[in-house]
Amino acid sequence: MFTTLLFLFVTVPFIELYILIQMGNRLGILPTLGIVIITGIAGAALAKHQGLGVLRRIQREMSNGQMPGDALFDGVLILIGAILLLTPGILTDLTGFSLLIPGTRLMYKKHLKNWATKRYARDI
Repeated sequence: MFTTLLFLFVTVPFIELYILIQMGNRLGILPTLGIVIITGIAGAALAKHQGLGVLRRIQREMSNGQMPGDALFDGVLILIGAILLLTPGILTDLTGFSLLIPGTRLMYKKHLKNWATKRYARDI
């Protein structure tokens, strides 16, 4: 696990920096900075909208006496997506936006549930 995190924290910033430098060379500095700023603002607005929707869903499920496990999972994925969108970079922005869109978030959720089931089923 440590090796994977180290790889991510070292490799991803270098890739992001390379992409931003290439964009800056092709588009110019101001358009590149504008893209980074606009994606941050748009991402924050989308994360707020999606997050409030999940919060309402959690409240509704709890008031009906249900455990809001699926909604909580959505909330965590939305939070991760928002954090990625606030991180400057193109790859993190694309990943963050994909976590905020309900259809693609569903794919992430299915994959993570399958991974967790396989990983923790063997530990029991």
